[in-house]
Amino acid sequence: MKRYAALLSVVALSAALTGCVNNDTKEGVEYLEKGKYKEAVEQFEQAVEAGQNVGEAYRGIGMAKWEQKDYEGARDAFKHAIESKAEKTAAIYNLLGSCEMELDNPQGALSYYRLALSAEDADKGLIREVKFNMIAAFEQSGDWESARAKLKEYIAEYPDDEKAQKEAEFLETRQ
Repeated sequence: MKRYAALLSVVALSAALTGCVNNDTKEGVEYLEKGKYKEAVEQFEQAVEAGQNVGEAYRGIGMAKWEQKDYEGARDAFKHAIESKAEKTAAIYNLLGSCEMELDNPQGALSYYRLALSAEDADKGLIREVKFNMIAAFEQSGDWESARAKLKEYIAEYPDDEKAQKEAEFLETRQ
């Protein structure tokens, strides 16, 4: 899940940055694509300091920090991206939710996952991922009833998902 969401965001970021961009942002994207996350952060921070493509630069910082497992830093960067008028995509909300999960805040995660589901650009694959993530958030919060209900809906929609079937077996052991 983590790699898929980050790669989806890299594609969205790259598409958003076509055309007239500064070198720091462009180099930051190149470093992201090469897996050089520390260098990517440095380049995106330079773009922020220069006041160019600030929202997208923060998005890039968030993605690089996510890949480095700096979930607090990633969450903060994604929030700055949204505050700086970056496009509010399903992918960024999914990543924000996943950061909250890693930081043991399942209620915050659920809020972001709901935003991801309501985003206009949410495609079928991402919607499926977010719905499964919501089940995990309910589990992490100890809300077994909601987790079971969401999992039942999920399995009805995606009956061939073996991971979900195993999750259903696990939830039967929880009260």
